[in-house]
Amino acid sequence: MLSVVFPSFAADEVGIDEKLGSSVPLELTFNDEAGNPVALNSLLGKTTLLTLVYYECPGICTPLLNNLTDTLNRLDMTQGTDYQVITISFDPKDTPPLAAKKRDNYIKQRTQSCPPESWRFLTGDQAAIDKITDAVGFRYKKVGNDFNHPGVVMILSPDGRMMRYLHGIQFLPFDIKMGVIEASKGKPMPAVSRMLAFCFTYDPDGRRYVFSTLKVAGVSTLAVLACFGSFLYLTTRKRE
Repeated sequence: MLSVVFPSFAADEVGIDEKLGSSVPLELTFNDEAGNPVALNSLLGKTTLLTLVYYECPGICTPLLNNLTDTLNRLDMTQGTDYQVITISFDPKDTPPLAAKKRDNYIKQRTQSCPPESWRFLTGDQAAIDKITDAVGFRYKKVGNDFNHPGVVMILSPDGRMMRYLHGIQFLPFDIKMGVIEASKGKPMPAVSRMLAFCFTYDPDGRRYVFSTLKVAGVSTLAVLACFGSFLYLTTRKRE
C-alpha cells in the first residue's frame, strides 16, 4: 500500500473548490509534447477528462494516472470519439520532453484504441498554471521541491464548462461513463445511456453517483396510477 507523508499545512491551503458550470479560460496557451504553443480552445470540442498533476511527483500523481488508465481500459466508450483526456502539469519546471515521455508511457498502457491526439500532456509557465488552477478550483501548496495537492479528475463539456469532479485517485468505469454522459447532454445518446443518466444522480456529499430512489419511485408511482386509472376507465365503460 502506498504511504506518503507530507508536512503539515493549513486545511484551506490544499483542496478543491468545485466550480460547476464555470468555464475554463479557453485563450490560455500551454506547450504541447513537442514544445509548441497550443491554446485550450484548439484542443477542446469534445467531452474532456482533465487531470492536474506534476510529472515528477513522488506521491499520488502516478497512482492517479495509473488508476485512470486502468479504468479507461475497462470503459465501454471510445477515447478520441466519446471523450478525450488532457493532463496539465502545475509545476512550471516540467518540460515538453518529460511530458512526451509521460504520454508515450500511458498510451502504451492502454489496451483499447488511444490515438496520441486523444491524450495530451501539457506544460506551461506559472502565469498559465495559476489561471487554470484558479479557474477549476484546484488549490495546491509547494513544499520544498514538491507539492501538496488533491487528487481529482475533472470532466469538461465540449465547450469547456466544468461539469463534474471525481475526487480521489481510484475511479469506477461507471462513474467516468456517467460523468461523460452528463457532460455531453444536449447531444444524441443511446436509450440505455438516457435511462442510466436518469436513474443515477450525482451525490455531492459522497462525491459519486448513486441510485436515485426518489426519481425511480416517483416514476413508478405515476406509472401505477396511470395503469390504475386506465383500469377504472375501461371497467366503467364496460359496465355502461
